[in-house]
Amino acid sequence: CFRKILYAHQSLDTTEQCPERILGNERRQTCPKKCQQDKDCGNKRQCLCDGQCGLSCVAPGRTCPWPLPPGKNFDVALLSPSPSFSALLEVRCKPGFAMHNGLDSTIRRCQGDRQWSGDEPVCTASPRGGLAAEPVLVPEVSCSLPDDELLSVQGSAIVGSTIHYQCAAGSVLIGNSENICHENQTWQYPHPICRRVVCPPPKEVERGHLVAVQRTAYEVGDTIYYLCKKNFLLDGPNQVTCLPNGTWSAEPACRARCPVPAQRSRVIVGGVKRWPYDLTDGVVAHGENVTFFCKHPEKLCSFTATEVCVDGQLKQPSCYLDPTWLQFKLFPHRLVSEIDPCDPADLQ
Repeated sequence: CFRKILYAHQSLDTTEQCPERILGNERRQTCPKKCQQDKDCGNKRQCLCDGQCGLSCVAPGRTCPWPLPPGKNFDVALLSPSPSFSALLEVRCKPGFAMHNGLDSTIRRCQGDRQWSGDEPVCTASPRGGLAAEPVLVPEVSCSLPDDELLSVQGSAIVGSTIHYQCAAGSVLIGNSENICHENQTWQYPHPICRRVVCPPPKEVERGHLVAVQRTAYEVGDTIYYLCKKNFLLDGPNQVTCLPNGTWSAEPACRARCPVPAQRSRVIVGGVKRWPYDLTDGVVAHGENVTFFCKHPEKLCSFTATEVCVDGQLKQPSCYLDPTWLQFKLFPHRLVSEIDPCDPADLQ
């Protein structure tokens, strides 16, 4: 919020406070397009004061290299929340060292060309008596940085230095992840690019529905929800997410219910012994266990066998035999589900 207020303030007062751009005054700064107001600039750019470049079309969100590599005889501290346009950093010489102007610190600003203002700091040992060393002027010679809102740079762009590239979330780096600035102010490799990762439309689920705004592509982190049609059970998560590799997370499936293959014998469902016709629609849900009663081949006792409903398929145990209609009507107390359970010793 503070940064937005600062940019707005700059936009209002830049006409009075910002210097005119005079060719030759830019020093080693690369000046963006000249402007008078925001509408002179393209998308995501504002007309802001950029030091010696004057009013220029800059992208406030672009960042200067940070963190910087460790300096010789000095420390660097970022004074702003982020290293974006107009951010400030302090360079402070270590005790016993000073800059060519006699001061022990200086402030640098993040410019529109994504470089820090001023020359590269040089801190030299102060002579006895506290006087500053003889002036040492080291001109800042650097390579230009890429103008890509998705690409951030870590390190210094001065000659001989190495920078590291990193892409914003939801994009992948295409090219080299690091680069070296040569003495002729050219980079060893072309700057990489950050390509946004997108996922194709998610697959339809058989017996189900997608709950999403239909698009041709989805960004990383987008979430799609699934619902199953009536009488079908969702097997898996009810949502999928677009992953950084451009694929969707594991998709669910809609599973069918299973008819219970028993008519005249009770079964155990959900820990309750019940007649199949007392079950809703005579079916059980996918993944439900059904326990059947089987008759001992030689003794008048029963033992149990359990099967599981798998997407509309529930098998009878090989030991199960459904009683006949006459057995069910004339001898209900002798049905396999109603006789005493076998002694464990009888099942050995």
